[in-house]
Amino acid sequence: MPNGCMRIKNAPVPQPVILTMQNVYIFYGEETYLRARYLQQVRQLLIPAGFEEFNDHHLSGKGLTVQALSEVVEAMPMMAQHTLVTVEDMDLFKLDESQRNALIALLEDFPEYCTLIFIYDTLDYKRDGKMKKLCAALDKHVCAVEFAQQERAQLVNWLRRRFTALGHDIDSSAADHLLFTCGTLMTDLVPEIEKIAAYAKQERITIDDINAVADPVLDARVFDMTNCVTAGKYDDAARVLADLLRMQTEPIAILAALGKELRKLYTARMALDTGKDRFWLKQLWSMSSDYPAKLLLQAAKKVDHDWCSSAVIRCQRLDRRMKSERGMDSEAELKLFLMELAGVR
Repeated sequence: MPNGCMRIKNAPVPQPVILTMQNVYIFYGEETYLRARYLQQVRQLLIPAGFEEFNDHHLSGKGLTVQALSEVVEAMPMMAQHTLVTVEDMDLFKLDESQRNALIALLEDFPEYCTLIFIYDTLDYKRDGKMKKLCAALDKHVCAVEFAQQERAQLVNWLRRRFTALGHDIDSSAADHLLFTCGTLMTDLVPEIEKIAAYAKQERITIDDINAVADPVLDARVFDMTNCVTAGKYDDAARVLADLLRMQTEPIAILAALGKELRKLYTARMALDTGKDRFWLKQLWSMSSDYPAKLLLQAAKKVDHDWCSSAVIRCQRLDRRMKSERGMDSEAELKLFLMELAGVR
């Protein structure tokens, strides 16, 4: 990680000390919940209540010039000591040479009263090492803060605190099931927690509560679909597929997720055949917990090595056909593939 960078991970509670480092920041990373929390804290620390209109400036990076940015940055605070300028999705490494030079000049003579935050929201933050002058200026004057996905232990503790605040509690097993079902992004988990807490009749959250109202992510839905076909339950698998198609999930995206799940299932079958445990599987697929590995091993007990090998090969063939054949009825081909996997004649 370059100089001037930091990574917000395993720290669900924002730390205000980041403001003591310097005046310019880059916020990036997929955990938007944490980013929003930090940004809100920055606002509260810098801008007195009631004076946000004059001192809190938000700009779109699309088409924004460094000259226009400089005018906002250099504007004096009104009835406050600081100003805050946030710029969303301005790709600093896509600026032309004259704009890069103007940005470097701004960073080298930056007003003390202003805090500037470049937010990479829909854009990926990718440094271009060939732009050495810009990289050097960023390393010297800018703190790049990555808001990374949190690890399992921190997420479970956070889930417990959220449910406690809503009058419930959740044990580790149910928490793992929630993370498996809804993913590990805190931004996506917040509304799911609220739905589950509103639905649950007892203080302790159960897996049944989660299954009743949670909105599963694609990987969880595809796992259910795969689990159905390994049990020979084509009708159940077809219902999951129909739900995905109704949500306008592209058939090629469904097939890609299914292919990944079949490869995982294949390795789980190999683990059973060679005496390896769920922790080997967890490490192999870089899983955040052993919960998905346990589910995979349970599913793999229903199929043999030859079934797994054949399923992976047929999935690869269908993937190539979907990408190369024009006019293919991809939805029908997916249904046919599920029928073959489930052993329907």
